[in-house]
Amino acid sequence: MGILGLSLLGLALLSTIISFFEQPQKVIQLLVIGLSNGSLYALIALGYTMVYGIVELINFAHGDLFMLCSVFGAVMLESWFHQHGATSTAWIFLGITLVCSMLFGAGVNMTVERLAYRRLRNAPKLAPLITAVGVSFIFQNIGILKTIFGLDWNGSAPRSRKRILSSGSWKVTDQISIRFVDLVVVAVTIPLLLLMTWLVQRTRTGRAMRATAQDRDASQLMGINVNRIISYVFGIGGALAAAAGVLFVQVNQQTRYDAGFRLGLIAFTAAVLGGVGNLLGAVIGGVLIGVIQALNDGKVLLPTFMPQFYRDLTGQKWTQTVMFGILILMIIFRPGGIFAAHQQEKV
Repeated sequence: MGILGLSLLGLALLSTIISFFEQPQKVIQLLVIGLSNGSLYALIALGYTMVYGIVELINFAHGDLFMLCSVFGAVMLESWFHQHGATSTAWIFLGITLVCSMLFGAGVNMTVERLAYRRLRNAPKLAPLITAVGVSFIFQNIGILKTIFGLDWNGSAPRSRKRILSSGSWKVTDQISIRFVDLVVVAVTIPLLLLMTWLVQRTRTGRAMRATAQDRDASQLMGINVNRIISYVFGIGGALAAAAGVLFVQVNQQTRYDAGFRLGLIAFTAAVLGGVGNLLGAVIGGVLIGVIQALNDGKVLLPTFMPQFYRDLTGQKWTQTVMFGILILMIIFRPGGIFAAHQQEKV
């Protein structure tokens, strides 16, 4: 980790500690919310960073794939399984929906890679980038449909969805409560991240993925099926986005065709913050962005002794400005991310 990374983490930690001593219960409550949101951002950000690490493509359609999978999961629960509230069997149906949505997301992403991106792998970098934007619009237009194959789909307006997980919370103190749904998000996200880390670091396919990311031509000479590995990476990214989509619906109780644009940009910011291509960086970047968002929404991102002018720049209306300001600053001053060491460009 570079000096800039340590400095930014140190400033964020110092600000949080000072705010904690000023308003301890409020800060803890916001940190819980931030951890839940950050877990979702991390799942989406991993899709960005894995694909970039292998083929150096910023897949801007990834956020809209997340949206598509969130709608698919919601329709599956409501129209196929007829689940409209918390029941004793809700866990079973949610688990089945999670697995099916991950398979759906993986299949869609692998299909797009095969039909759109593979033919442009050796083209100028602008060509696949524009293609990714085009795929993004295709996904949005699918999401905006009111019905599809006779099923009630989404439409152009935000669509309210029923939460099948319990809406209860665990009350720690009078001001601190942990929602049950937030516990589920973290409980599902952590095993998925650990499983993915194991796949990349400990399996033969994972070694092939790392070799392909290092040198694609040399990997082919060593007998690695590069096309299969790249397709596999797209499949993993799509599955993680789908998992985030199903959990997102349970947390926010709505789907909307343009949700992928906003969530995709936030996840991309998380990936840039941690270093695009760095798996651990994407996870930590997602959590950091979630925490920063929560603290800023709660107006405790800056301590009370800071000048009022600066404290007025916090709050929910400024959250998007803060997060995308981070994105701009990182691209200008540290494009490799706070966790990435300087690397010479391969020629």
